[in-house]
Amino acid sequence: MPPGSGGRAADQGYRRPSEPDFASKWRYPAPVPSPTREEAWRLFCDWTESDSLRKHVLGVEAALVAYARRYGTDEELWAVTAILHDLDYEKHPDLETGHPRVALELFRELDYPPELIDAVAGHADFLGVPRETKLAKALYAVDELSGFVAACALVRPTGIEGMTPKSVTKKLKTAAFAAAVNREEVRRGAEELGEDFDQHLRTVIAALEERSEQLGLSADQVAPKPG
Repeated sequence: MPPGSGGRAADQGYRRPSEPDFASKWRYPAPVPSPTREEAWRLFCDWTESDSLRKHVLGVEAALVAYARRYGTDEELWAVTAILHDLDYEKHPDLETGHPRVALELFRELDYPPELIDAVAGHADFLGVPRETKLAKALYAVDELSGFVAACALVRPTGIEGMTPKSVTKKLKTAAFAAAVNREEVRRGAEELGEDFDQHLRTVIAALEERSEQLGLSADQVAPKPG
């Protein structure tokens, strides 16, 4: 979800479903083909007009693919999962009835891979779906953080260039900065993934810096324009 979205359902009195089989409804017995990265991007753009939301999923993709490379797993599947994790957010932003339920139902109808479906379900804490796969844990770990790192870059004269884990940690301790971002979720994500927090920050920063132009985070893009 876009940074800061995860906590709002709780603020509105959302309660996790009590059905014991809620998580199991997203399970499948056998693997099925995944859409290509290009197909996923076309689908996302069909559903989403917001430039900021498009950049958000591209940032999540950059970070998730970086972890896929580190773990030696399916980069295409992880890229597709990153792009599609917020598919329905613009059209169905209500966390109590919409996102990500609408997308999950669509993915099931399209016979998308169970690992993708589980990861998208797991990135929404309020659904109560356990994050059991490396993909689910990694998506949760980079979702809020990639948005927070982007927010940090946008207020720096040099954008994301030269950003350090220390500077991001300092911003995390500043409650007024990007206040909607759930700091506890950011920390918990790294813990669940089994990554040292500073190293986790380095991975995400480096991944976003590699795509800084695409994400609007390069020095020339964030620098104030002459009056």
